[in-house]
Amino acid sequence: MATSKVLGYLESRKNLTGGALGLVGLVLTYTGVAGPYWPVVVAGLYGAGAMIAPPERPPLPDFPDPSAQLDELREDFERLRDYLRDVDLPPVAAAGAERLDEVLAALLDPGWAAELLAQDPESLHVLARTVRRDVPEAVDTFARTRWWTRLAPGQQPPEHHLERQLALLHEELLRTADSLRETEARRQESHTRYLEDRGQSG
Repeated sequence: MATSKVLGYLESRKNLTGGALGLVGLVLTYTGVAGPYWPVVVAGLYGAGAMIAPPERPPLPDFPDPSAQLDELREDFERLRDYLRDVDLPPVAAAGAERLDEVLAALLDPGWAAELLAQDPESLHVLARTVRRDVPEAVDTFARTRWWTRLAPGQQPPEHHLERQLALLHEELLRTADSLRETEARRQESHTRYLEDRGQSG
């Protein structure tokens, strides 16, 4: 630990800048300018260099880039699919889950959508939240509530809540897809205006 700190300081900007000015002090010593006070001059120049050196910048956190995040999300989506295959969903809820699956598969496709998602962290967050939290929690809560309902019938059927939750998630994903479509439309319009302006200026 101590060795790494020493090595870190030796490679630091403070030490390098101080060392450079210290060398200037040695040059002044050899040329006779510093005189008998050369140790003070060298030490002073080194200290001044260390003080004026710019502070060290800590390295940025090594977060995964958007493409790596998408790859991880695709893997989690496949795990979610495997999980849903093992759950006995009522027909209406199963149809809702299938609609969700279709939209998620389209948005997570490695094609055109991936490029847009890589530039839109908010949409990527919506997809990640849907896959990793919202759908698993909705289905798991349904499965647990259904077990209790069988013990104590008479309550509102839990599949009603699940169907509504899946419908709301589907609507949210469609809004996300619409937002991505609008991004592409704006890009296309911007390119049209650019070409028009270029034609007028030419």
